[in-house]
Amino acid sequence: MASSVGKKKRVVIVGGGIAGSVLAFNLQHHADVYLIDPKEYFEIAWASLRCMVEPSFAEKSLINHREYVRNATIITAYAVNVTLNEVRTSQGRVVPYDYLVIATGHEDRITVTKMEKISLYRMEHERIRSANSILIVGGGPVGVELAGEISVDFPEKKITLVHRGGRLLEFVGDSVTNLNLSTNGVYKTSGGKTIRADCHFLCIGKPLASSWLKESMLRDRLDPIGRLMVDANLRVKGCSNIFAIGDITDIPEMKQGYLAQIHARVVEKTIKYMINGKEKLDTYKSGSQMAIVSLGRSEAVAQIKGATMIGRIPGKMKSGDLYVNKTKKTLGLSY
Repeated sequence: MASSVGKKKRVVIVGGGIAGSVLAFNLQHHADVYLIDPKEYFEIAWASLRCMVEPSFAEKSLINHREYVRNATIITAYAVNVTLNEVRTSQGRVVPYDYLVIATGHEDRITVTKMEKISLYRMEHERIRSANSILIVGGGPVGVELAGEISVDFPEKKITLVHRGGRLLEFVGDSVTNLNLSTNGVYKTSGGKTIRADCHFLCIGKPLASSWLKESMLRDRLDPIGRLMVDANLRVKGCSNIFAIGDITDIPEMKQGYLAQIHARVVEKTIKYMINGKEKLDTYKSGSQMAIVSLGRSEAVAQIKGATMIGRIPGKMKSGDLYVNKTKKTLGLSY
């Protein structure tokens, strides 16, 4: 029987968004890391709207996983099941683990390669460029940021923003009822209004990417919304070596990239303690939340510790490069 002395612990991370990518980068020299993701690249998600109006920006915001995790194994596939000690992929591969971290976030339109994603952004750009009128459904942060990006690059476009609430950046009120029908450019709202537009963009919440867990041993650890229930140490409840981080968790907080990175650092510390035989767990404490919504290239609206600001001051915090350089630095990459 082969000796296990000196053998590294295996950490399997499912999901290559901001949480999973940061964790893989920080653990790659401390464990045998496997990153399972259906795409070959990490996308700086909060830069995606700018890529729709400026496709060349995607060259900066899309990063092949192998660029920042050179000492990990990348498996380009979906995870389809999990057992007490293994993850199974859509390719039929079985990946054993000592520690498992689930970071699948929300479902999105998947393209496998970076070039395929850039091509998709070019298509979206052409839709915007060729339209005279554009309907955006959803007045939350995504809808507002998309409207801002389009209005800066295409000021001549007529933009209609339909939102359920009485004001923007809320999450309740009027909606469009016939988006899935052939409308010939005519859309009807739940309030009875008719809107004409050459194209539309749906900017409302995406479903969680947790359907693959519903038939697994973790099915009872999902809440009614499909989020994984975690304890104060970000372990999936009832599990000693399975963690969840990022949007997939049931932590009652805004789902934002900077918080997902904090989740990753908490689990990083805990797994390092465990690898070194220390009976210590790092605890996640949800701090004061902030929101910064970009309004084009130079302005933004921000809410920090209950105070709201709008204009160029919050714009300097985010709107210039949308934290792309800062995020790349977090992954050990130069600008």
